[in-house]
Amino acid sequence: MLSVLRVHLPSDIPIVGCELTPYVLLRRPDKTVTTDDVPESAPLDGHFLRYKWCRIQSDKKVAVCSVHPSEQATLQCLGCVKAKIPVAKSYHCSPKCFSDAWQHHRVLHDRAASAVNENGNEEEEIFGRYNSSGSGVINASLTGSASSTSLTNGSTPLYPAAVTQRSGGETWFEVGRSKTYTPTADDIGHVLKFECVIVDAETKQPVGHPNTILTSRVIPAPTPSPRRLIPVSGADMLGNLQSDGRVSSSGSFTVLSYNILSDSYASSELYSYCPSWALSWPYRRQNLLREIVGYRADIVCLQEVQNDHFEEFFAPELDKHGYQALYKRKTNEVYSGNIHTIDGCATFFRRDRFSHVKKYEVEFNKAAQSLTEVAVQTTQKKAALNRLVKDNVALIVVLEAKFSNQGADNPGKRQLLCVANTHVNVPQELKDVKIWQVHTLLKGLEKIAASADIPMLVCGDFNSVPGSAPHSLLAMGKVDPMHADLLVDPLAILRPHSKLTHQLPLVSAYSSFLRGVGLGLEQQRRRMDPTTNEPLFTNCTRDFIGTLDYILYTADSLTVESLLELLDEDSLRKDTALPSPEWSSDHIALLAEFRCVPRPRR
Repeated sequence: MLSVLRVHLPSDIPIVGCELTPYVLLRRPDKTVTTDDVPESAPLDGHFLRYKWCRIQSDKKVAVCSVHPSEQATLQCLGCVKAKIPVAKSYHCSPKCFSDAWQHHRVLHDRAASAVNENGNEEEEIFGRYNSSGSGVINASLTGSASSTSLTNGSTPLYPAAVTQRSGGETWFEVGRSKTYTPTADDIGHVLKFECVIVDAETKQPVGHPNTILTSRVIPAPTPSPRRLIPVSGADMLGNLQSDGRVSSSGSFTVLSYNILSDSYASSELYSYCPSWALSWPYRRQNLLREIVGYRADIVCLQEVQNDHFEEFFAPELDKHGYQALYKRKTNEVYSGNIHTIDGCATFFRRDRFSHVKKYEVEFNKAAQSLTEVAVQTTQKKAALNRLVKDNVALIVVLEAKFSNQGADNPGKRQLLCVANTHVNVPQELKDVKIWQVHTLLKGLEKIAASADIPMLVCGDFNSVPGSAPHSLLAMGKVDPMHADLLVDPLAILRPHSKLTHQLPLVSAYSSFLRGVGLGLEQQRRRMDPTTNEPLFTNCTRDFIGTLDYILYTADSLTVESLLELLDEDSLRKDTALPSPEWSSDHIALLAEFRCVPRPRR
C-alpha cells in the first residue's frame, strides 16, 4: 500500500509571499520510493494524498523584529507609529538591535517626513511602490481574529474556511488544501501546520495517521529602503513618473544591469553571514522579482540566470509585466554539473517600447578555439585551451524603439539600439584571459557598429575593478602598455599591446554622477571614487567590497538623463554584507536613463 516515509520543509522559517513546497517522500506499493505527487485525480493502487494547511493563532499578540525577523519583538519605535510608517518596520528585538539600526532606521523617519508633497499625497518611489500593498504590515490578524472567509491559496478549488478549536487558547484556521502554500500578511507572527494523509479513493476516508509539520512563526518579507532615480542632466525633479509608473520622459528609456547571484553559487559556506531562509531560492527569487519589476526598466540585463530558473520563473513572470525575453546559456565544456542549472545571460525588453530586430550570441570558447588554431604553437594548444576555455558568453541584441525622439529634420527614421550583456567569470589570477575576452567582445561590437549607425550599450559583470586593464579597455578605449595586468600573458595572446584598443566611444554611465548637475548629486558623489569615476562598490561581501559591474554607452549617440542612486555601507547596515534578507544578490543593481542624440556629422 502507498505510505509516507518522510515529510519536511526546505526552510522552517516561512516568509510572506514565498511559496512553501513540502518535501514528501513516498513508498509505492511496489516498494519503490518517489517524491511525485499522488492527486485524487490519479490515485495509485486505490489511494491518493490529501493535504491541509492551518494557521495556529494564539490569543497572545506576537510581533517580529524588523531587523532580525526570526526574532520576537520586545520594543516598538513610537516615532514610526506617529509618522505612519508601516508598523512592521517599527519593531525591534532588543535595545541594542534598535541602537545598532538607528542610523538606517532614522532614514525611514526622514523619508516619511518628506514623502508628502504639496498636494498632501505620498510621494511614490521607484522601488517602494511595488511593496506598497502592505505585505509587511502586522495587522489585526495578530489578535486571533480570522480576516479570510474562504481558502484562496494553492491551485485547488476554493473551500470555506474550517476552524478547529484547540486547548490552551489556540485556534487552528484552515488556510489551504493544496500541497503548496504561500503565506499572506494574515499569517505574520503565527505558526503554520502542514498535514499530509493517505486517503482511500473509494471511501474518501483517511488511512492511518496524518503526517504533520509545524513551522516557525511567519515573518514579513524584508523590504529595503527604496532607491531613487537621480537626474544628472540638470532636471529639477527626482524621478519623473509616468502614468504607468515608469520613470522616463518622452524619447528616453531606462536600462537595468544586475548580477542576481545564481542559486548554484549561493551556498551557506560562501555566505555564512546570510540567514539560511534568506539564502534559499524560493525566498530570493520572489525578492529579486519584486526588486526587478519595481524598477520598471525598459531593458533588463541579468547575469547568473540559471537555465531552469529562466525557463520556469523569470521568463514567464516578466512576461506578465510586458517583457519579451532572450537568453544565452553558458557553454558547458568546463561545467560538469546539471545542464539545467548552468547559468547564463538574460535580456528582457518591454514589448510596448521596443521590438526585436536581431540577436548575436558570443561564445568565448569558440573564439578560444580559433585563436589557438592560428596563434599558438601545436605543442601548447592543449594548455592554451585549458587556460582560455571558461564557458563564458555574451548576448548581443539589436532592438528598434517604438517611440521617437528624432528631430524635425529626421522624421520617420528608425531608431535602433544595440545592447550587449555579458558576464566575464574568470579567476582573478587569469588576467590575460579576462582582458582577451573583453577585447574579443569589443571587436565584435565594432563590426556591428561598422555595419550600421547604431547607439550601443555594454552591460554586465566584468569581474574587473576600476583601473584594471579590462576596465581601461572598456572605458578608455586602450590599455597602457606598462599596465601591471599585462605582465600576466604566458600565451602571448595580448601582444603586441598596441592592438588592445577599440574605436567605440564608450563611457561609463555612472561617471555622470561626477560630471552632472542636478539635485541630490552631492550625496551620490560621496559614493563614487573620483580617481576612477566609478562607484565605490557594486559587489559587497564579507571578503570583498568593490566595483565589478558597469553600464557603458556610446557617448556620440546617447546621453545620460538620470541614474539609480547608489547604496552606501550605511544602507546595508553595519552588521551585514550581501546577500542579505533585504537584498538577495551579492551585487547591487545599476540602472540608467538614456536619451538618443543625433550623431555629429563627419
